[in-house]
Amino acid sequence: MKKLRVAIIGCGRISASYAIAFRELTHMAELVCAIDKDPGRAERFAAAFGCDWGTCFEDLSGRQIDAVHLCLPHYLHAPMAIRAMRSGMHVLTEKPVAMTLQEADAMKTVSEETGRKLGVIFQTRYENSVQTLRAMVRDGAFGRILSARSILTWNRPLEYYEGSDWKGTWDREGGGVLIDQAIHSIDRIRYILDDQVDWIEGSVHNHCHPFRPVEDAAEAVIHFRGGCLYSLYACNSYASDVPVYLEFIGEKGRFGLRKDTGFYETDGQLHTLESMEDSLRNRGLASPCAMTDTSAPDKGMPEHASRVPSYWGDGHARQLQDFYRSILEDRPVAIDVTEGRRTLEIVKGIYLSSLKKERICMPFEDTLYQDLNRKA
Repeated sequence: MKKLRVAIIGCGRISASYAIAFRELTHMAELVCAIDKDPGRAERFAAAFGCDWGTCFEDLSGRQIDAVHLCLPHYLHAPMAIRAMRSGMHVLTEKPVAMTLQEADAMKTVSEETGRKLGVIFQTRYENSVQTLRAMVRDGAFGRILSARSILTWNRPLEYYEGSDWKGTWDREGGGVLIDQAIHSIDRIRYILDDQVDWIEGSVHNHCHPFRPVEDAAEAVIHFRGGCLYSLYACNSYASDVPVYLEFIGEKGRFGLRKDTGFYETDGQLHTLESMEDSLRNRGLASPCAMTDTSAPDKGMPEHASRVPSYWGDGHARQLQDFYRSILEDRPVAIDVTEGRRTLEIVKGIYLSSLKKERICMPFEDTLYQDLNRKA
């Protein structure tokens, strides 16, 4: 099998998951170059793989890159993806796909024009329990889905934002807890339901983060065309990162997820579905994403690869493998720009509803928002 020549642009915090994935996928891809505006970060990441490094996109020139991974601030996703595709590279970008729906549409147009594949990271979809529950919904195991809810209560103190020129900003990140943390919960709800949104009504607030202008709390009700009413709550001012909770109520039973461990209840019987982390633990193996900040770095790995938060899950390697196969076998990307746009549309719809203080019906005209959480 041909090995893909890949590059990573952005060697910050999230790149730790890629370092682990690259090690697992050496049979499919070779990391050729690591790019970061900070020369030290780029060089340290590259050193663990014996590859080249650089500080700007131009440093990829002449290296025959097949695919590039974008681990960049949100405002750079669209322009960098478009530039890479026009340079002949396939692109897999971190979430969100873009800052606005119009940017996502422009990315899709360039993907179609260039024939380059464009994927969006939503690694939590690749959990075994998520796949099982989605299949059960599709097969009618729970009947019509009546309601869903997601609860995210995490902690993002001042230290999380210090040293970053884009985290917690409207113009560079595009928002706060919704677009950064809760977007994965929203995506899993939408993916498991496999349905389109009808309308959104919600609001965002900043209760405890006066040092940043974006929201630290959000609530919303999202109505899907099939009739499911989805209630969302998210905040990042809790004392710790409590496992995310997702739950669905169907005509024939209840099911959901606590973090990545699935459960379902039918006919009065409660069943549990192992997450990838559970499965590894039960086999006496360590999950790379179970490491803590006090873990010693592995030899031959970037130092920060030993500090992968458990809430990122173990899905990055699976999604990268799936994306590489889509290139090598020339088949559709599983989580493409259209899928990324649909999840972004829910996030942006909540922001717009908060701004207008009214229900938002699909579709709507999107824009960048700011000061949505400012107290009257």
